[in-house]
Amino acid sequence: MNIGMLWFENDKGKPVERRIAEAVSFYRQKYGQEPNLCMVHVGESPEGQRWVDGVEVKTSRSVLPNHYWVGCKD
Repeated sequence: MNIGMLWFENDKGKPVERRIAEAVSFYRQKYGQEPNLCMVHVGESPEGQRWVDGVEVKTSRSVLPNHYWVGCKD
């Protein structure tokens, strides 16, 4: 993914799945497109899940904690 939207969520009380779902929902509303990829920090991968709200979740060391990079695969 080269282009996407970076979402910051610092509410430690929210599960990571909800944080991703909110970022995906905002992306859909703002851009009118369906994202299919969300990149998260390696320490924030949803346990046992590779998909959240129809979006594939992958980890990356280049994504900072509490940041969610949502967009479409190349």
